[in-house]
Amino acid sequence: MADDLTIDELYEEFEDLGDWDERCDYLIDLGFNLPQLPDEAKIDPNMVHGCQSNVWLVAEMKPTEPPTLEFIANSDAIIVNGLIAVLTALFSHQTPERILMIEPQEVFARLGLERHLSPQRRNGLYSMVDRVRQLAVEAATNSS
Repeated sequence: MADDLTIDELYEEFEDLGDWDERCDYLIDLGFNLPQLPDEAKIDPNMVHGCQSNVWLVAEMKPTEPPTLEFIANSDAIIVNGLIAVLTALFSHQTPERILMIEPQEVFARLGLERHLSPQRRNGLYSMVDRVRQLAVEAATNSS
């Protein structure tokens, strides 16, 4: 479901949908399909600061060759869970080094997020990106 979604599939789906209302409904649907973060992971160190909603985000290094990160996150806001699905499509299953090279602004603009999200939601989205990058730096440091 949402955790198997690639960014290219997301682009394709958004292009097939007509207006922002349909895209927003799709984001909400994606959010309902997110893997659930265990309650014991919903602790302050996993909290994304800078979001108007509560968001918890964790990363797990996968023993692939080369090792990649998988992100799991949940929010108490349904639209934010949809944004999390976008972030996991963009950043999960990538090496820490690749994650640090990804520029999400282009992706968010192509999906219409830059234009249609409120300034507070946009700030929260970029706070989640900052947290993803922080976890990628930690993973890269710990693996070297």
